[in-house]
Parts: sequence; structure tokens; C-alpha cells
Amino acid sequence: MVGESAATKQQRREQLRDFLRTRRARLAPGDVGLAPAGKRRTPGLRREEVALLAGVGVSWYTWLEQGRDINVSAEVLDAIGRALHLSQPERAHLFVLAGLNPPPAQELPNVEVSPELRRLIDAWTPQPALLRDRYWNILAVNNATRAVFGYDESDQNCLISFFTNPRYHGIHPRWAQVAPAVVAAFRAEAAHLPGDPGLQRLVGQLSAVSPEFARLWTQHDVATPTQGVKAVRHPDAGDLYFDTTTLAVIDRPSWYLELYNPQPGTGTRKRVEEQLAETATRHPAHSATA
Repeated sequence: MVGESAATKQQRREQLRDFLRTRRARLAPGDVGLAPAGKRRTPGLRREEVALLAGVGVSWYTWLEQGRDINVSAEVLDAIGRALHLSQPERAHLFVLAGLNPPPAQELPNVEVSPELRRLIDAWTPQPALLRDRYWNILAVNNATRAVFGYDESDQNCLISFFTNPRYHGIHPRWAQVAPAVVAAFRAEAAHLPGDPGLQRLVGQLSAVSPEFARLWTQHDVATPTQGVKAVRHPDAGDLYFDTTTLAVIDRPSWYLELYNPQPGTGTRKRVEEQLAETATRHPAHSATA
């Protein structure tokens, strides 16, 4: 890796050597579709069998497992990962030990938000909290998000709602100034998904209905989401100010938790609590579910 010291590089190669040996040792020929080849002195696959399954040279694989300083590509590492039946975390670990950036984790289809994560989002009340995926689809919100931002079931995607729902223009007093930062943050995340059909479909659909998004998207500005202040002009509660933080969900790398904490000294917390109480009176079903 760039800027890595010789000692660190050597430690990484030693870990790569041990990792490949242990992954190879846990597999039997029958596990990978190979016929048994008589009694073996040590458990697991032989190096030449892994090389055969991965479609690489025996000498090259031996050098890799010995931790030698050789060039390795992502395609070859993928082939070795398949040959050794590596899990997704193991595959990412292999890339790191080989000195390459792990590819984005594959999105698992139809993964439900766990009860534990939903309870965490609900527990953040009376502060708003929102869970989204890599496409900025909304996966879960709490009641404070509904009360403060006017979220309802028509809001399925943060980006689409921000650019096409008139309500968002009304509650953001600096919408025109915020919009470039929103697109720049989305552009930075999208760079990790080149050629992704879901991403391309979202950008195409939104560009067709929002000239402002299309204009900002073509500017190719990028920015990393950081802690900042979100100002909201609520029609009943008035101006609200939140410190915002975006956190990645460790066991779902493509999910992000957005937390909004009322800024001290602004009266935001009290007004949000009052708005929540009023919303609960008007919509008791919302107060019982997240």
C-alpha cells in the first residue's frame, strides 16, 4: 500500500501467508469437488489443488502463500477467494492483506432491518434518526423524523424526496445552498459503485424529473458527509437546529444511520418534544409504531 513501511509490509505478508494456509487447511478435496487422492500427511487442500481451482500457476500461488513480494490483481484474488470458499468478510480480509482495496460488499437482496436496529432508531427519539442504504433508499425512521421532517410512506428515497417533494423546499430555509452538498456527497458514495445498474437507474430517473439535480450531477463535485448543522423551518415548531452525524452499520457496510441531535441553546429539543406530543395526539398509530 502507498506509504507503507518495509516492516509493516512484511508483517502484512506474514499475515497473508498464515491466512491462506489456514483457509487451505480447513478444506478437504470433496468440499471443492475434487476426488480424494489417498492419505495425506497434513489436512486440507494441497497448494497445487488451490492453484488448479483458481486457474493460476502453482509456483505463483506458492510464492503468494509464502508471502513473497509479487504483483497480484483483484481478478486473481477473486479467483483464489472462490477456490478457498471464502466468506465475504474473509474475501475483504484477503484483499487487505494482499495490499489492495477490498471491492464494495455485495448488496444482499431483501435484507430486513433487524429488530435490534429498529429499537436503536426508536430509542433515539425524541431526536430524529433515519436509516438508509447506499442508494439513499429509506429503510427505517423513528417518530421524531416523521414529526420534524414530515416523513410519510411516500418518501422512499432521500435524494428523490429532497429534489422532487415541495415540502423539502419549504422546510429547508437554505435549500439552494444545501443542494450542491447533497449531490456532492451522493457523488462521492456513487464512485464506489461504478457501472452499478441500480445507481445508474436512480441517477437517470432523477435527472429526468429534476433539472436542478441534473445540473449539479454534471458538475461532478464530490464531498464526504461530515458532522454539521441541519436547519429546519417547521411549519408549526418554527426554526429547528440539529447537529448531524452519519454512521456506517458495521455488519451492513452499505447501510448508514443518520442521527440528528438538537443544538443546545436553540430551544430545538423542547419544541421537538412538543411537536411529538401533538403528533401523537393527532396520529396515535404513528406513536405506537416506528
